[in-house]
Amino acid sequence: MSSKSMKYIATTAIILALFVVMLGAYTRLTDAGLGCPDWPGCYGHLVLPSVDHDLVAAQRHYPDVPIESRKAWTEMAHRYAAGTLGVFIFAIGISVWRGRCQGKLLPWILPLTLVLLVVFQAALGMWTVTLKLLPVVVMSHLLGGMLIFSILCYLRLELTPVVTHHHPRWRPWIILGIVIVFCQIALGGWVSSNYAGVACVGFPACNGTWFPDLHFSKGFNLLSPVGANYQGGVLDNNVRVTIQLIHRVGALIAASYVLILSILLFCCVKDVALRRAAALAAILVVIQFALGIANVVYLLPLSVAVLHNGVAALLLATLFMLHYLAKGGVAHARSY
Repeated sequence: MSSKSMKYIATTAIILALFVVMLGAYTRLTDAGLGCPDWPGCYGHLVLPSVDHDLVAAQRHYPDVPIESRKAWTEMAHRYAAGTLGVFIFAIGISVWRGRCQGKLLPWILPLTLVLLVVFQAALGMWTVTLKLLPVVVMSHLLGGMLIFSILCYLRLELTPVVTHHHPRWRPWIILGIVIVFCQIALGGWVSSNYAGVACVGFPACNGTWFPDLHFSKGFNLLSPVGANYQGGVLDNNVRVTIQLIHRVGALIAASYVLILSILLFCCVKDVALRRAAALAAILVVIQFALGIANVVYLLPLSVAVLHNGVAALLLATLFMLHYLAKGGVAHARSY
């Protein structure tokens, strides 16, 4: 595969990966995660039947799960979009593998990582259904999607001859920023998977108080019982308040850190590409913080909540790209 073709495939995969992340959020937020009670099919079919007698026959196989066509189609759309993304990523992986077999010294770590992540994402997608929205699985599925999008952006940047200097003193701080934002996204996934998005009414206070009672052991028990149906959540509201409040604290920490880091990079570094990426990170983190407030104040409007997931993916990917640019840009560019 030519370098030009690789760029087109990587760019298409990036767009599709962001779409999959946001479609996954839409699926979760519209309670369509169990729109299909089986996997990889839907009520025993690759495509939900549209004819009445076929729907009746499909319902007989799952008498305890009434067919809701809208939710089923939402879930199937997410699966097919994710599957298409998988095809693009496998195309990248196969291209690199064939090139190495022909004696070309092509970088393989990122393509292999993407392939492994896609396989693991497929397994998580299956477990999301079979384990009935087990919170730790749903959260991991979200994080996997975010990582795939971010690594694809990093890979695409490696295909672009961006000229920057090496800035070793900034790289540890950028890596710390990546870790902080990744952990905050994990907290957001935990909020969503436990249906704690509106547990705290009001902002900045929570249900009229600044210091509600906290229940850490119950709120952050990753080893939830297998077999229960977690659609709608199973935790008491006071436990969900704990999850929501910690997410708010995490948002304040993450936003402050990224904003300060971005301002320092913009003011202290002369490389145009690095300064632009820093400015983008600052803009995205402000937008993300505002969207988080809007989610709370307006009780989780669907469009805002979906956009909140999309901007989180963009922010994480921007920090990944900042790390690449701080390594020296074109000096570390790869030839695929």
